[in-house]
Amino acid sequence: MEIAKNVWQVGGAGFTAPGDAAIYLVRFGEKAVLIDAGCGSAHDKLVNNIAAVLPPAVEIDYLILTHCHYDHTGGADGLRQHYGCAVAAHQLDAVYLEKGDNRVTAASWYGTRMAPLNIDYKIDGSKETIKIGNGGITAYHCPGHSPGSLVLVVEADATRILFGQDVHGPLDSSLLSNAADYKRSLSFMLELDADILCEGHFGVYKGKSEVEQFIRSYLTL
Repeated sequence: MEIAKNVWQVGGAGFTAPGDAAIYLVRFGEKAVLIDAGCGSAHDKLVNNIAAVLPPAVEIDYLILTHCHYDHTGGADGLRQHYGCAVAAHQLDAVYLEKGDNRVTAASWYGTRMAPLNIDYKIDGSKETIKIGNGGITAYHCPGHSPGSLVLVVEADATRILFGQDVHGPLDSSLLSNAADYKRSLSFMLELDADILCEGHFGVYKGKSEVEQFIRSYLTL
C-alpha cells in the first residue's frame, strides 16, 4: 500500500501474517530502509511485497527496529540474511534482543522464543539521524511502551511522516513499561506535528488533525 511517494506499508496484519505488526518501507533514491520486521512467519510473502514496489537495483541499507517486541523483531534476522542490511535499534532495547529475553521481548506472549539477535547499529541518546541514499531518517527515543522505544520521522515532499509504532501501548510490567515515560513520549509526538502517522497496529492516519486526535486519545486515558 502506497502511503506517500516512496513510502509503503509492505507488512502487517492483512499484508503478511496476522501476528505481524506493521512493516514500512521508505526509498531514498537508490537506497531504502525497512521499519520493523514482523514475527518472521511470512518472510516469503513480505519479500514478494517489497519486490512489487522496490526495483531490484535499489538496496535496503537498514532495518530499523522501533522496539524489541517479537511482533516487530522476530523476522529481523531473516531479512538481514536476505538483503544484507544492517539491523538498528536503540541500545536500551538492544540488550534484550541480543540475549534473547523472551519476557521483555514479549516472545512468550506469542508462545515462542526470541533467538538472540545481534544488533549491528545501536542508537544512543535522544535523537539520531541516519543517512540513507539521498536522504535520511531521524530516530527519537520515546520510552514508555519499552525502555528503548523509538519513533522515526521522514520528510517527504514537504510532508512530515511519523512512524510511531505502538502509540497505543500496551503498558505491562513484564515489558518494563513506564507510564510516566509513556505520557511524556506521547506529548513529544504531538509536538512533532506530523502530517501522517504510520502506527504499528491501527493503520495510517493522514492529516494533522487525525494524527493529533489519535495520539491524544491515549494521552488522556
